Amino acid sequence: MSFYSFKNNGNDRSPGLIDAKALNCITERVCIQVNKVYDACLQQESFPDTQVTLPALSGTAPYTFISLRNSISQGNVENLSVTRLTDRPNCARVQADITIPVQINYSDATGTEYTTTGSISVHKDVILYVPDDSIIPYSIQATTGAISVIGSIAVTGETATLTADVCISIITRVIATVDLLVPAFGFTEIPPCEEYADEACDNFFCLPLFPPQMEDVISNNNCLGSSFYNSRTDK
Repeated sequence: MSFYSFKNNGNDRSPGLIDAKALNCITERVCIQVNKVYDACLQQESFPDTQVTLPALSGTAPYTFISLRNSISQGNVENLSVTRLTDRPNCARVQADITIPVQINYSDATGTEYTTTGSISVHKDVILYVPDDSIIPYSIQATTGAISVIGSIAVTGETATLTADVCISIITRVIATVDLLVPAFGFTEIPPCEEYADEACDNFFCLPLFPPQMEDVISNNNCLGSSFYNSRTDK
């Protein structure tokens, strides 16, 4: 099973939806160490004609672009600048270059498909709540997503360049690692794994081991007919 297996349905010691009655099951206040998000914002934009420098490509030119997607969700924050705003207390102008690692799928002249990697850099200039200095410092982090299916690959000398229309989503966060006090229901109960089994066997495995007796089904059968188990006596 897993947390969300039907066999684990109704287990109060597993994650899931709760109602008001579940609040009565809170057993303790727990101190946990987490990355607390102090502020965050989402930007989704289309970047036409984005150029990505590619490493040496496999196969034979010409190359056909197939698709691009971010290879990981964590973007690299570079050239960070945080400027406090005098007219907006506790807020700051956050400027940074967000580098997004991407995976590019392409094919060569023979139709053979290959995969290579690259990166896209996007500049961000946003306003966020930024906490004052403390012993535990805050950090600026970015969660990214990028996708494209429109583009072309050009090779000049030994340099290959992808030009693509890329859709990019970036969540910029102000984060600090803190000790947070939260209500808890106690330790999670980890259910045993549900091993995969071919569904073709499910109906067979659900059959009883031995054939049912008449006594086992008599309560569900009101028409017994004439048999050894008929209690009627002819007179």
